[in-house]
Amino acid sequence: MTTSIDPVLISRISGEFSALGERMGVLGRDLELLRAQVVGGSVGGQGVSVEASAEGDVSVAVRASGEQVPPGAEGPPAQHVPRFAPVPGWGAGTPGTAMPPQFSQVPQAGRMGPVPQQAGQMPPTTQLPPHAGRMPSQAAPMPPRGPVPPPGLRPPPRTGPPVPRTPWWQRDGVISRILAVAGVGVTLIGVVMLLVLAAQAGFFGPVPRVVAGAMFSAALVAAGMRVFGRAGGRVGGIALAATGIAGAYLDVVAVTAIYHWLHPVIGFAVAFGVAALGVALAMRWQSQPLAVLVVLGAAVLSPVLTTELVLLAFLIALQTACVPVQMVRDWPYLQVARTLPAVLATCPFIAGAIIGGPSTGHRSMLLLAAVAVAAVGLAGTVVVVRRKPSDLTASLMLGAATVPMLFAPGMFDADRPIAATIAGLLAAVLLAVAASALVPKLAAVARIPSHTAVVAAVAGSLALLEVCVTVTDSRTLPAAWFLAALGYLGVAGQRRSAVTAGLGAAFATLGGLAFLTIAGPEVLASQRLSQKNLTVSTVLGAVLALAVVALAVWCARRLPSLRSTAELHWIVASVAGLYSVTAATVSIGVATGVDDGFVIGHSAATILWMAGATAALFYGLRNIGTASAVAKLALGSGLLVTAAALAKLFLFDLATLDGLVRVAAFLAVGVLLLVVGTRYARAFAEAGAQPRDGGEARTG
Repeated sequence: MTTSIDPVLISRISGEFSALGERMGVLGRDLELLRAQVVGGSVGGQGVSVEASAEGDVSVAVRASGEQVPPGAEGPPAQHVPRFAPVPGWGAGTPGTAMPPQFSQVPQAGRMGPVPQQAGQMPPTTQLPPHAGRMPSQAAPMPPRGPVPPPGLRPPPRTGPPVPRTPWWQRDGVISRILAVAGVGVTLIGVVMLLVLAAQAGFFGPVPRVVAGAMFSAALVAAGMRVFGRAGGRVGGIALAATGIAGAYLDVVAVTAIYHWLHPVIGFAVAFGVAALGVALAMRWQSQPLAVLVVLGAAVLSPVLTTELVLLAFLIALQTACVPVQMVRDWPYLQVARTLPAVLATCPFIAGAIIGGPSTGHRSMLLLAAVAVAAVGLAGTVVVVRRKPSDLTASLMLGAATVPMLFAPGMFDADRPIAATIAGLLAAVLLAVAASALVPKLAAVARIPSHTAVVAAVAGSLALLEVCVTVTDSRTLPAAWFLAALGYLGVAGQRRSAVTAGLGAAFATLGGLAFLTIAGPEVLASQRLSQKNLTVSTVLGAVLALAVVALAVWCARRLPSLRSTAELHWIVASVAGLYSVTAATVSIGVATGVDDGFVIGHSAATILWMAGATAALFYGLRNIGTASAVAKLALGSGLLVTAAALAKLFLFDLATLDGLVRVAAFLAVGVLLLVVGTRYARAFAEAGAQPRDGGEARTG
């Protein structure tokens, strides 16, 4: 098929090109005139004549005397500059110079110009200017290459359309891996059916079933090793080997737990060897999926073969066999696969023991299993984090491994000393691991990262919480929790540890809530309830609560992250301190057995409130000139406590107290108010007199 071309369109395009050529010719002549004027000015007195011929060429004639030679007159040969001479520094220059071709001669509109000369040559009638042939940086200024946008208005960089993401099921190797994992699962289910369902249906005998399972597993491992060495056989080899090793492990479990052909100890040893063989093969092939498939395949299907305590031993053997791998390989998924099955299997056994109350021997075996899970988890975590401090998975698995041990004391609820000993040992070990990161010398030796120390501290604190609950009753429990809070807050303030301070605050909160259940506001306000509930243990709890408040304020001032909320801390501390003082004085008065002990205690509490307010005001007035922020905080707290003391004096003491006790309370509070008022007025008078004294001294 032929396509006709519109001659009108061709003619219009030709005309546009002709017009463009004419405009370029005019621009070239103007530039040459400018160059001639510049050259004439640099000659210094020599006349320069520029003549434009009819064809557009420019002739420049210069006499030695400096007189201009008109066109057509006789004289020395004139310089004939072609109409489209190269731009200095960009035209044809000496050979070897870099000249952009786009600045070569432009033909005249309507006809082609002369044939370009060889590089480095000029027309015969043209003499090279002094700077011809130089690099652009050495010759005339570089011509502009186009408009430059002002700063800040440059267009954004052009970016192509986003590359579409390949769906996960279309990525290389995904389908093959899915099929391989499915094949592993289905094949292992078939092995379990061979070992269990065939026995239930009466097919084959025990020996043929076990031998068939062992031979089938060995054949799978051999096939996997053969396939792995071929091109593209990595996925298939790993799947075959994992299936064979997991099948062999299940075969050992069946021989030990179902048919009882092996002693449990021997069965555990053989199972450990099979798992170690699988892990060793995974290390040789550098394949984490192989190790994970072996462990998960054996762990998930083992409960199908047995649900007795022997199951825990096989799962712990799997957990232990993988520990050496963590010393040389960074395989986080294997940490999860080896820890969670043992934990998830041990916890239901312990929960059943707590509910059902099994025999002592059964509880001892469960305790031993919980200890083994926690010990292996702790050892594996320490090994991993010492080699790779950033491994957060190892720390999380440490927390998971301690869960059975945290439940274990509940099995010995009837024997509280044993339960307290179990929880106490666990708390001591875990808190020692956490403390090793706080002491500089121990931290350099132990090399326990902070996230591992945090997990150990939280788990150890839960164990310590169990110890406090186990060794105390409802009256002494607040004192135990307050003692723990004192220890945590002291360490937190000394080492500036926010995590330790948080744990101390948690124990202090629990202690405060437990204390309020014994000495609540309704108890302190009623003489009958106070005499019924308040004892010496309440006195101890109130005194320890007051100590916790003081230590918490000190700790908050030591922690940089808590300095911005100092006002809130002082308010909370003031309220808690006032309540602790009241509970302590009333408890002491009631515990003495005196008839007026209750009213004496409240009178003493009011006087102590006012004494504390006086101390805070004196402290603020003394530091008003040096530490204004602290002074203002102390003055504000003192005034608030003063208002609280007066409110208690008139709203409660006036109606509850009687006799000399009420008189003593009013007299003591009144005298303290007079002292505070006098000191307050003198302090501000002195502060106002200092500027006047300074001004008089300067004037004199």
